[in-house]
Amino acid sequence: MTPKKVLWQALSVCCLALPAFSFAQSVEKGPIVVQGAMPIEAEHFAARLDNPKEEQIGGWRFWRGTIDGYPVVVSETLKGMSNSAAATAIAATQFKPAAFINQGTAGGHDPALNVYDIVLGKYSVNLGAFKTPHKLKGEGSDSTQWKPMDLLASKGSAGEDKNPHTIRKFPADPQLLSVAESVKGTYGKGKVVQGGIGSADIWDSELDRISHFHNEYQTSAEEMETASAAQVAAQFNVPFIGIRVLSNNITNNGKYDPKTGLACQDYVYQVVKAYIAKIESAKK
Repeated sequence: MTPKKVLWQALSVCCLALPAFSFAQSVEKGPIVVQGAMPIEAEHFAARLDNPKEEQIGGWRFWRGTIDGYPVVVSETLKGMSNSAAATAIAATQFKPAAFINQGTAGGHDPALNVYDIVLGKYSVNLGAFKTPHKLKGEGSDSTQWKPMDLLASKGSAGEDKNPHTIRKFPADPQLLSVAESVKGTYGKGKVVQGGIGSADIWDSELDRISHFHNEYQTSAEEMETASAAQVAAQFNVPFIGIRVLSNNITNNGKYDPKTGLACQDYVYQVVKAYIAKIESAKK
């Protein structure tokens, strides 16, 4: 074999090894952070950690422990966009995480989904950032006429941005999404689908408004935390995914069931174990 061929084969082997090496390097930074807004969405998962230690930072609770020997932090973010963003920033600076998984309950936007179905958020969107059209007094208000306002579009006035009125989407990390898909067979309480997760400090019960979001922005479910956590995680360049279980769905009369939060944590536990296995395999 000629020296050139030997060099080419060596380079080819190196290139083939790069994805695994790159993934291993990217996840050696710190723990996996699992977020839940309320005690019912966090404590069940925290109880499954090995050697958990609880700590308080400001108004937020965190539990440090391990799963299969790998460090995991459970974060109780508290409810709402501001709380979730703050908890994510705290976790990013205090723990230097390898990944964020924001999980919990949500209300359904898609009539084809039922209570206990799980949405793997291939992206999340902020359903509270909109610009209203100019209307005179007495002309009323119609939220379906409001246009998305991209708060990250420029450094100028958000209200004066000449954007195309497309909603900002925060995509899931492809590796996390792939791993979350890979454990679908472990879940027996409903379907597991990919979809859009909408977030805002609003509790929507208007079916026309919900239908508008579902049709315009392809939202499968809505809650109050994922998009803000995703936005902050992106600023810190930390891989992120949102995973939400439908606790109710008024588009098809699906009644609220608080036990769905436990089911979601059990599913996310399988996601974390599979992600850890991928990390360990990439290191070899």
